[in-house]
Amino acid sequence: MKAHILATTAAAALLSACTTAPGGEMDPIADAAVDAGISIPKGTGYFASDSDLPFQAPNFDAISEDDYIPAFEQAMRIHKAEIEAIKANPAPPTFSNTIVALEKSGRMLGRVSRVFFALTGSNTTDRLDEINTEISPKLTAHGDSITLDPVLFQRVKAVYDNRAAMSMTPEDATLLENTYEGMVHAGALLTEAQRERVKAINTELTTLTTEFGQQAKAAMADQPVIFDNRSDLAGLSDSDIKAAADFAAEKGFPGKYAIALQNTTQQPSLPSMENRAAREKLFIASFHRADGTTDFDTRQLIAEIAELRAEKAALFGQPDWATYAMWDRMAETPKTALDFMEQMVPALAATQRREAAMLNAAIKADGGNYEVKPWDWYRYANRIKAEQFDLDEDAMTEYFQLDKVLEDGVFYAADKLYGLRFERRTDLPVYHPDVWTYTVFDRDGSELGLFYFDPFQRPSKRGGAWMSNFVDQSFLWDTKPVIYNVLNIPKAPAGEPQLVSFDNVNTMFHEFGHALHGFFADQRYESLSGTATARDFVEYPSQVNEVWATYPEVLSNYAKHYQTGETIPQAMIDKIEAASKFNQGYDFGEVVEAALLDMKWAALSKEEAAALDTPAKVDAFERNSLKELGLEIDLVPPRYRSTYFNHIFSGPTGYSAGYYSYLWTEMLDRDSRKWFMENGGLTRANGDHYRETVLSRGGTMDYFKMFENFAGRAPDVTPMLEARGLIAGDEAADSEVSDGALPGSATE
Repeated sequence: MKAHILATTAAAALLSACTTAPGGEMDPIADAAVDAGISIPKGTGYFASDSDLPFQAPNFDAISEDDYIPAFEQAMRIHKAEIEAIKANPAPPTFSNTIVALEKSGRMLGRVSRVFFALTGSNTTDRLDEINTEISPKLTAHGDSITLDPVLFQRVKAVYDNRAAMSMTPEDATLLENTYEGMVHAGALLTEAQRERVKAINTELTTLTTEFGQQAKAAMADQPVIFDNRSDLAGLSDSDIKAAADFAAEKGFPGKYAIALQNTTQQPSLPSMENRAAREKLFIASFHRADGTTDFDTRQLIAEIAELRAEKAALFGQPDWATYAMWDRMAETPKTALDFMEQMVPALAATQRREAAMLNAAIKADGGNYEVKPWDWYRYANRIKAEQFDLDEDAMTEYFQLDKVLEDGVFYAADKLYGLRFERRTDLPVYHPDVWTYTVFDRDGSELGLFYFDPFQRPSKRGGAWMSNFVDQSFLWDTKPVIYNVLNIPKAPAGEPQLVSFDNVNTMFHEFGHALHGFFADQRYESLSGTATARDFVEYPSQVNEVWATYPEVLSNYAKHYQTGETIPQAMIDKIEAASKFNQGYDFGEVVEAALLDMKWAALSKEEAAALDTPAKVDAFERNSLKELGLEIDLVPPRYRSTYFNHIFSGPTGYSAGYYSYLWTEMLDRDSRKWFMENGGLTRANGDHYRETVLSRGGTMDYFKMFENFAGRAPDVTPMLEARGLIAGDEAADSEVSDGALPGSATE
């Protein structure tokens, strides 16, 4: 997913286009500063000017950790002076001298923020974490000083109130509306006392969520699970066991074995581990990683975050944080999102019980005298999958070599669909030696942008996978996108081939779907460009791109056995497709549970949140919330427990009241896959149509309308339920959700 760099401030909508006018174009900020007699300071140091590297890419060789604090402080002073110039402009407010001027302000702040927050996510250090702790509250206060400035708001409001008499492009109109509504949402219409309280809450939330993120990362990275004997890891490959021994020695446990935790509750080593006690030990360590069982405990932070969010929502007259947070979403209201998810629960609960019975039968047949637990689930589910579908996942991995998946798979599909070409380069500085860079060429041969690929897991990187920009596309500044994808693939030992699991293959296609959304941006304004869309829309293009991972023409081009060069057998692909609906009780269940848990936290009233004032009450609330879902939570825990749910508790916005977005956009994705297949699949005509109607539109139009422009109709949830195996194709006609119209759609 894309983590918008400047979302660390409350003024994200105003700060995201932080550049100055190119040569020859009038600069409304400079003009206003002259007319108002205001001096705007000049920056010094690396971040004071555009990078002179291709595409204005960051020169990591020229940046040191000591540069960040001075750069942030200078950038905020410059930005503040620019805002003062806009406010003091003696000319009446216009779209150019107010709205465009705001869009142009804060360029240096944008440069330093993009680089800094990219590194704190992908290659942090103790010093960068210290800087993050220090600077994040200052950035929030700085953003609030802009979005909650009553004088600035009056200028914005004057332009907004006169919009009917103005001649604007649709993109101009969207920028105006977003600027006005963003300031209202920030608190511009509140009383002075209320605005001051909002500022204080925002600062407190930034401090708490930054600390949560650091604690959750430390609980994962600093707490490897230690095993005494090689036999504990029986079932893992020799290279994995050697890596565990090396990792243990590195962590100060010579002669033992260590497995690093990954960000989700389930752990990738569990299915292969033969020793049940060892499986349980690894799972329990993951499940309890930050709940006070060990040195890390984020529960008090959660309680404080939930209470502050509920209080902030109440200041705006909203019943809860979810209602406040969903103001700009495609789904619009918590009820729409909850209704969408809850309609899946009965079929999902039945699937969980049915699959658990199958697993218990397999355990009994294996001589076990116990019933399935979460640490057993995938071991036996994979065994049943292998037996039913004759699918050997280890053998399948031998066909997926990292560089070939990227260049002969991900890039190949982008060429066939969109006419893109990629050229590897080694002349650009990178922030870690494992980062690869490529120039991306468009269908007409012109340079489209620059792509950074950072595939490997390391202790300095937070868990998960994501996409973001070092430079956004903008016609206003004549900039092309500089985009990075970050993944967490375990790195093969030196000298061994870098093979990846099929899950990681999907992730590579997914994250590059985000990259395509950014590369095809076609906007004048950065704050509307590319992936600058609603939280419950941004995952849609990335999920659609996953379909090409198993498309026969693409697969046959990249899935080659690393030793023999043999193309992956079609029979194996057929088995992958056939097996894709198996184990949905867990695969789908853990995501639904996490999404519903998120909404439970976000639905607390101010009084309810205040009552959760101890870690024990946080535990009880999580437990009770999950039990109310009616799912088999003891067998299928949520993908993230609250204590390490970075999506919703790390960062001031993130996916709080928005984790449902992965399900919502999967619905859009599955319906879009159906459209592609009904219209010929992997063709340039289809790619160009999708690029024109969706990928190039950024955040410039209504999302339901965007989808309808692509598919010719409103989205339908039925293909998603069929793909998940929750309903059969012949059940669709009788399904309550098969009429094609979703709550909130234009055709409702």
